[in-house]
Amino acid sequence: MILQNKIYHCSANIAIAGGGVKTYVNGLYASMPDTFGADIIANPLDYDQSHFKLLHIHETSALEQVNNQCPVVFTAHNHDAYCASGTKYLSASKSSCDRALSIWECTWGHLVDGCGSRRPDRIIKNWQRASKEFKALKKFGVLTIANSDYVRSQLITTNGLPESQVITLRCGIANPTSDHFPLEKSVHEQKRIFFAGRIVPDKGLDWLLRTMPMLDPHIQLDIAGEGWAMPQVRQLAEDLQLRDRLTWHGWCQGEKLENLYRQCFAVIFPSVWPEPAGLVTLEAYARFRPIIASAAGGIPEHIQDGKTGILVEPNNVQQLAAAIADLADDFDKSRRIGIAGNELFHEEFTLEIHAQRLSKIYDLAIAKFHQKNGST
Repeated sequence: MILQNKIYHCSANIAIAGGGVKTYVNGLYASMPDTFGADIIANPLDYDQSHFKLLHIHETSALEQVNNQCPVVFTAHNHDAYCASGTKYLSASKSSCDRALSIWECTWGHLVDGCGSRRPDRIIKNWQRASKEFKALKKFGVLTIANSDYVRSQLITTNGLPESQVITLRCGIANPTSDHFPLEKSVHEQKRIFFAGRIVPDKGLDWLLRTMPMLDPHIQLDIAGEGWAMPQVRQLAEDLQLRDRLTWHGWCQGEKLENLYRQCFAVIFPSVWPEPAGLVTLEAYARFRPIIASAAGGIPEHIQDGKTGILVEPNNVQQLAAAIADLADDFDKSRRIGIAGNELFHEEFTLEIHAQRLSKIYDLAIAKFHQKNGST
């Protein structure tokens, strides 16, 4: 028997999901049992949903399994619910896509603009998936959490969900597992910058590499991540003669990752696709490090430009080089921005603050469900 006081998180692929979503869901789940009596399930259809106090969906594929027997909240962690390719990025023009979900628009995007596979069967499957999932959101009026105003605008303005159905709740992350402190001069003098992320074109490592020859040759770049574009990126580094200025660390976690944050004077987040939110910003804040990031997608909503970080135009190597050089030459500014970011993290982005705000959304979803269904 499933207890009525349980809130269930449906994240069927969490065991294999990577990146920010996995970090967020795992941290959220760890923080919630005492407060919400939460639990994770793989498949809502395996249970009698009428016994759930609330079902919180984190995977778009589970939207089709909603049966209106209990209150439901869905978090749009990415673009999958309203974008056939899930990228909202046109690789051919290196720009974001603001088209609505449409078989004709999405087919054009895949074939011409390079936003996804050009295989006809893949195009059809991509569109059918997103179309079914978005229709499920509309059909059941699922209260939807957008992790940025950018995502909210895509759901409402571009794709037509009612404003009352979508709430912006920016992400929170757990505090680091080990101690971090404001930037020290000895660390700043080492001239190390840090990139953490998947090695794929969307994450922008290539234009960060193209920026390196414009910088003081003493500046070193640490790279933590893996991805299918690694051979091409490594070849680019060779072509740019950067072998002696780069250190490839592979996928990192635990103290190895923490130490990479400790030894840098700035974190670089050069993503060129419209990131829904971008947890790298918050991870840098939590570790007292200034962040230099692309003004793309939801990223600018997490950064107070010039105070807690520096925003640059995507693919603008001159702007990125100037921002890195500015912090490399100014210890006081680097330290000040890192401290301001850490203060903002503790004011807005801890997992505890996020969970408190999430609990109010749960209360709203439960109240709306019972009002709609005439129950108590």
